[in-house]
Amino acid sequence: MTTLPFALLLLGATLAYFINRRAAVLLRSGGANLHSSPGYHGLFAGLAVVIPVLAITLLWMFLDGPVIDRLIMVGLPTDAFEAGDEGAASLVLTEIQSLAGGRVFGDPEPWKQDAADQLNALRAASGNLLIAAIAIISLAILGLRRARLRPGLRARQGSERLIHGLMVFCSVVAILTTIGIVSALLFETIKFLNKVPLTEFLFGLNWEPQIPIREDQVAASGAFGWIPVLVGTLVVTVVALTVAVPTGLFAAVYLNEFAHQRFRALAKPALEILAGVPTVVYGFFAILVIAPALRSFGASLGLDVAPNSALAAGVVMGVMLIPFITSFADDAITAVPQSLRDGALALGSTRGETMTKVLFPAAIPGIVGGVLLAVSRAIGETMIVVMAAGLIARLTLNPLDSVTTVTVQIVTLLIGDTAFDNPKTLAAFALGMMLFLVTLGINILALRIVHKYREAYD
Repeated sequence: MTTLPFALLLLGATLAYFINRRAAVLLRSGGANLHSSPGYHGLFAGLAVVIPVLAITLLWMFLDGPVIDRLIMVGLPTDAFEAGDEGAASLVLTEIQSLAGGRVFGDPEPWKQDAADQLNALRAASGNLLIAAIAIISLAILGLRRARLRPGLRARQGSERLIHGLMVFCSVVAILTTIGIVSALLFETIKFLNKVPLTEFLFGLNWEPQIPIREDQVAASGAFGWIPVLVGTLVVTVVALTVAVPTGLFAAVYLNEFAHQRFRALAKPALEILAGVPTVVYGFFAILVIAPALRSFGASLGLDVAPNSALAAGVVMGVMLIPFITSFADDAITAVPQSLRDGALALGSTRGETMTKVLFPAAIPGIVGGVLLAVSRAIGETMIVVMAAGLIARLTLNPLDSVTTVTVQIVTLLIGDTAFDNPKTLAAFALGMMLFLVTLGINILALRIVHKYREAYD
């Protein structure tokens, strides 16, 4: 049902564009001196239809579900659930929604089936009203814009104002979304720190978030020191960067300066394919190929390699980061002015000397910025380390051991039936806040390096 309103909106905007553009062309052909070109008249009309109607459509869809659910709950029998029991009310509403979707389990009560039929009827009526509203509003705006079309209409300025307002709105949405994410993390982190001391969380050397699910269950009191989790994250990240940084930089240098154009045209897209591979595929590759190979190789050398190790996860993560670093380094080297390259060659430098003594040093800010952004990507990676690194937190720097990372623990802690206000669940938000602060610091460092050492060329 959501496709038809947006299709109707697109149709209305397209009609507004072509009708007003056609009218402006006719005015100009009749000898009128237009202030703006016909294309701007069409664009102004199209935007005048799209922006308000899209806002109404999104608001309608946002309020549609809660309003209809509220109407259904108000119309239920008084003995459907106890007053004030939000859990029971939620279960009843979920069952009614399942019945409305055709998912019938057992023999539901007649009043539930009636509520499900009413729910479907309200949804259909809401969809029809939305379509009618879109059609009426679009035609009204189209008629208004057509009636106001005249040679002196400043359609270009009007279009620019609408586009500027749209961009400001998108920027505000992005900022508010970021503030909302940070606020949610901060609020839950504060609740966690009210249950677990900050010093224990920041400086504790044990991570065992084992809290009893039930009051009569015997379990450990729990340890929430995040140092082992942080160390495991750093070990995996260091292994990944050890693989990705040299390989990515050498690949960028070769493709930018030494590779034949035909080879570059083939190798560049092939490297970019690695960036499009889903991380779960990398995880399968790590656990099915890399981890057994490392165990076999370690056994031949007399080394004990864990089935899930930081080395396996780091190597595969490094392969994933290679196109990321290569792309950044290649762009940074390409941005160096051609005059520097030509000047070095004219002074008798070889291509290798030109790269190592002129181009690469000049591109260092962009390269370092790309590497630090790759560090942020490695720290935030989840699927590969979930499948290949392990789940148990160990305070070790040995990459052959099984370790866990911040993202793995966040996934683990949020799975299960633990109460949401339990320290075990709230620990996931505390880890998320620490991960956010670490990646934010790395990104700020990357920006400072780029701005401090960036060269301005004429």
